[in-house]
Amino acid sequence: MAETGASPLPPTPPARSPLFRAESFVWLTARVLEQRLFAYEFLHGGADPVEAALDAYRNEDGGYGHALEPDLRGPVSQPLHTAHALRVLDRVGRLGGQRVERVCRYLTAVSTADGALPAIDPGQRGYPAAPFVPIVDDPPSDLLATGPVVGLLHRNDVWHAWLFRATDFCWQAVDCLERSHPYEIEAAVAFLDSTPDRPRAEAAADRLGRLVRGQRLAALDPDHLDAFPVAPGYAPGEHHFPHDFARTPRSLARTWFTDDEMARSLDLLASEQQEDGGWPVRWRHWAPAPTLEARPMVTIEALRTLRAHGRPIG
Repeated sequence: MAETGASPLPPTPPARSPLFRAESFVWLTARVLEQRLFAYEFLHGGADPVEAALDAYRNEDGGYGHALEPDLRGPVSQPLHTAHALRVLDRVGRLGGQRVERVCRYLTAVSTADGALPAIDPGQRGYPAAPFVPIVDDPPSDLLATGPVVGLLHRNDVWHAWLFRATDFCWQAVDCLERSHPYEIEAAVAFLDSTPDRPRAEAAADRLGRLVRGQRLAALDPDHLDAFPVAPGYAPGEHHFPHDFARTPRSLARTWFTDDEMARSLDLLASEQQEDGGWPVRWRHWAPAPTLEARPMVTIEALRTLRAHGRPIG
């Protein structure tokens, strides 16, 4: 008989459900951070263990490093690592307080002359990095790095001096987009979904949706992928689908796609779960460790996307 007052065990997902299979995969392969994030997202785990695991990646300058974003190895803080950390804090409801003050000081220190973030700081030189992330001495501002960070801070009602110029940069970058590629569009959506100026965001998203469809950046028919070109520099077969742009039904990008297009996209996502319970990494594989570490992250994101759109996961 169970002891009186004992805490109830978290419910076990139904055997062979997508969640059950993914749970086995996560315990087998994931870093501590992703194990704890999975437990928080799907098994009623707490936020404190997630924060504790994330702190291992934090540096004294307020940024994050240590391969938090697996494609950048080594200890140095980078904007992409720090954006990843902010996403984790947002998911567990801890994006605020002194921690964010320290992060914003780091963002200020590494920003370019126009107040925005480069994709990669030159301090990465000397440490392994993915070949598709070039390291240059004087990197330019990058919407791909800046948009998600600005969006997350606005989403959590953070106000800091860094945000003003960075927000202006994002608006200018979005307004000037005439040709693009999927990851840049996803960064723009991350900004537009949370920026306070909603009428302007909706108008910008409407224009970007026409750009995405006109340039065939989203593969709308998984059965005829040859009709949708892969962006230059991407891995062979690295298509992006409606669910990659509209990860929740509330995203402005959801209006870009018909119900049938979204349903086919989610059907494809559900079908991509592999025999070991994890989802595949679609971008270029350049070393074993980054791919191994990224797969649990991709798996958690796939489950979140399916659940957000009302698909059963177990």
